[in-house]
Amino acid sequence: MEKNKKHILVIDDDDRIRDLIKEYLQEKNYIISTASDAEKAKIKISHFKFDLIVLDVMMPGQSGFELTKEIKKRDSTPIILLTAKGEVESRIEGLELGADDYLGKPFEPKELLLRIKNIISKSTKINLNKIRQIGEAHVDLNKMSIKLGKKMSSLNNAEKKVLIEMLSNPGKTFSRSQIGLISNISQERSIDVMITRLRQKIELDPKKPKYLQTIRGSGYVLWTE
Repeated sequence: MEKNKKHILVIDDDDRIRDLIKEYLQEKNYIISTASDAEKAKIKISHFKFDLIVLDVMMPGQSGFELTKEIKKRDSTPIILLTAKGEVESRIEGLELGADDYLGKPFEPKELLLRIKNIISKSTKINLNKIRQIGEAHVDLNKMSIKLGKKMSSLNNAEKKVLIEMLSNPGKTFSRSQIGLISNISQERSIDVMITRLRQKIELDPKKPKYLQTIRGSGYVLWTE
């Protein structure tokens, strides 16, 4: 996958709309994956980290509302809902479930593009000059250091890259393979060692982690409070 290109998942059971969005966004330099229903989408979500999801509300099987609720329980990936329903109640329902934006059909592709740009710029921007807090730990990504009480620890480049991604997506589970891609570490054992080191830097009790937790069978998740 090309570095710095944003990866978007488009979920819609209408082949024509799905292909139209895919073609338009690819022309605008995005990487696009597609799914025709919720089950296929969940398989892709389990394998890839997406920067944004475009999701149709009215689909056979699990609806876009139901899928939004399921995704947002474990994941902070931004979601734009698409629907032919124009009712205020439908819009409110989607937003209450955690959707980041709502676009009625039919829509202009350019409007979708502008909404995508706006949401991604807000969700992925991490200010490296700002001190980030994870529980009691103060993380300075610019100086590559962490202060926990009176203890000061340094970050290496791999740890910094992983923390940037996790701080951009608190509550999102990252698989070992995803962490490996972010950190350029290929061995699972080495990834586990890096996570252990990070816990020693941010956790008051690394053996009972409160913030950087293991999700058994899935990977790791970072909570900031």
